Amino acid sequence: MAQSQIQEQKLTQGQKLAQTISHQQLLQATLVELPITQLVDRINTEMNDNPALEADSGYDALDAPEYPDYPDDPELSDDFSASTEREERQSALDEALAGIGRDDEDLPIYHGGSNVAEDREEMVYGQSESFYDQLMEQVGETELTDRQRDIMEYLIGSLDDDGLLRKPADVISDELAIYHNIDATHQEIEHVLKVLQDFDPAGIGARSLQECLLIQISRRDDSKVKTLMQQVIADYFDAFTKKHWDKIQAALSLTDIQAEALFKELRKLNPRPGASMGETVGRSIQQITPDFIIDTQDDGTVTFTLNNGEVPELKVSQSFVDSMKEYQDNKDQLSRQTKEALLYIKKKVDAAQGFIEAIKVRRHTLTITMKAIISLQHQFFVDGDEASLRPMILKDVAEKTGLDLSTISRVSNSKYAQTRWGTFPLRHFFSDSYVTESGEELSTRQIKAALRDIVEAEDRQKPLSDDAIKEELAKKGFPIARRTVAKYREQLGIPIARLRK
Repeated sequence: MAQSQIQEQKLTQGQKLAQTISHQQLLQATLVELPITQLVDRINTEMNDNPALEADSGYDALDAPEYPDYPDDPELSDDFSASTEREERQSALDEALAGIGRDDEDLPIYHGGSNVAEDREEMVYGQSESFYDQLMEQVGETELTDRQRDIMEYLIGSLDDDGLLRKPADVISDELAIYHNIDATHQEIEHVLKVLQDFDPAGIGARSLQECLLIQISRRDDSKVKTLMQQVIADYFDAFTKKHWDKIQAALSLTDIQAEALFKELRKLNPRPGASMGETVGRSIQQITPDFIIDTQDDGTVTFTLNNGEVPELKVSQSFVDSMKEYQDNKDQLSRQTKEALLYIKKKVDAAQGFIEAIKVRRHTLTITMKAIISLQHQFFVDGDEASLRPMILKDVAEKTGLDLSTISRVSNSKYAQTRWGTFPLRHFFSDSYVTESGEELSTRQIKAALRDIVEAEDRQKPLSDDAIKEELAKKGFPIARRTVAKYREQLGIPIARLRK
């Protein structure tokens, strides 16, 4: 009979321990999935619900010794007004509160900011204005007639997400006449477009990637490097896009050192100047606050910091600590009601400890995940070229970090990274692979980028069929089937040839 009671008690305690672990794991998984703005809201809610958890700015260290776990008595009721036998209640309270009253430095804290003082400098984490609004501010600072202002506003509204203008002048002229009753000549549109191309960032309003890069180069101070950069983009653009650096070096008769210096400067050019300005008109004007700030140095070194935003430093409330010290110092003189109140305090402290620990786990998880992504996609962060994105799936990052697939998935959802080339959702860095008949593994993103470039460069009067695109892709080193071309074209939202005239 006694043996049965012991087994039952152990089973109950084991179940309770499993529930505690499960609750903590669930909390950690929930916080990992939250983007920075929602995390701040979640922390504020937790502090409102749990008086033992509060913000504090007086701590310098991120990590502190953990507050010890305390045994809970399964016989102890949460209802403090319940009446039970005095002796049993007193014994249960003494057991539950055993060891309470640690010093202040033993309590867990979470440092919301960075450990390095230099990382605390002010950063712009997101744009509260849309791409359209930012350009219109520059319009207000430019001398234009009312007619030119109307044309300018329409040009800005016609820009693509990357800041380039891909509508031909004749199409814009027709649309202005139809929708705005403005009969603008090609010369007028070209004149206003030149004004737009003087706006910041450099490259805005360019009609092609080549023009975009040439505009950026033109704003540099005169130098030998500037002249060579212009020559590469103007005369050897095809070799540049294919990264045939050896051909460019030979054509310009450069030494290895000269070529390396030139290519280093070329890699600094931004192929998507509009990406760094936020969203274009026509999209939801929603502020994006990135969780990661990624910085690429001129020597190709890539570093990053976590955006802690308004995340406060967290600690256990000092008043709760003092109450527990009081029990430790005067436990023989305290009444049963006081001990019951202290048990309530203990439970709140446990909850605060668990929440602080979950915040720390979130930070660690995000850090090692981004390290893995940068390691796998290093070249993209150096040159910003989508073609540099290698095949990468959740499993690759999971293997590199040692984390579960589900954890990597949670980190990748709803989070953004601010880079030198713009702000991207983390999912942007993931790409499936396409295996050719020869067994070569290619990134589907690379293939799609090449497909899009081919369509953008085609003769609008004679658009390419899927078979013709297939042949062009093969020339670029992407030997895929025609049906695959059709599938990727549809995924990119590119219509069939006869609808592209």
